[in-house]
Amino acid sequence: MRRLIPACLASAVIVLGLALASPAWGQSGGGCQLKGSANLSPGLSNNDQNFTYNFGGDLSGCQSNQAGAPASGTVEAGKVLTDPATGERFQEPVPAGSGSCVSSTTNGIAIAAWADGTTTVVQYSTTGALAAVDLTGTVIASVTLPAINPLPGQPTSKTIATTRYAGQSADGVLAFEPPDPTACSGAGVTTAGIDGLIVLGSQ
Repeated sequence: MRRLIPACLASAVIVLGLALASPAWGQSGGGCQLKGSANLSPGLSNNDQNFTYNFGGDLSGCQSNQAGAPASGTVEAGKVLTDPATGERFQEPVPAGSGSCVSSTTNGIAIAAWADGTTTVVQYSTTGALAAVDLTGTVIASVTLPAINPLPGQPTSKTIATTRYAGQSADGVLAFEPPDPTACSGAGVTTAGIDGLIVLGSQ
């Protein structure tokens, strides 16, 4: 059996969960499996501290009551987005949290890109205890990313708008897998895998 990452790490990965803006079982009816990885700075340990993180992962096995809803997608938070047309780079909001490998909380904004070309932007918060993390959030209209060292004449920002699942809420439970769980009592955990389930529904 694989060992799960402590709550502190789990918090960081929570961002993913929100990003999983897939329709929720219920009125909107749906959910997705999430599998990805997170990078944390500084590494999480058994001592409380502030930290930031980024995350990227795949959404798969999505099921929905909405006709034509995509069955897969990707999600990320705190990454650098590159415009495929111009090559210009933009910084996604970097999620932040506080806590340790015992318990933690985080806040952030995640962006889900669906297989049909639609997008969902989710603002979320998380609470973690040991290997389990609860995520709650809301799909927001858009997020504006600042450009990284734009050249003269290039845009200084880029706005990503929600085009699917607008106005819905997000809930999820995630489990995390650090390469070396004993790092919590040493140098700290700087990377971790993540697996879980996220659902969205009407508020």
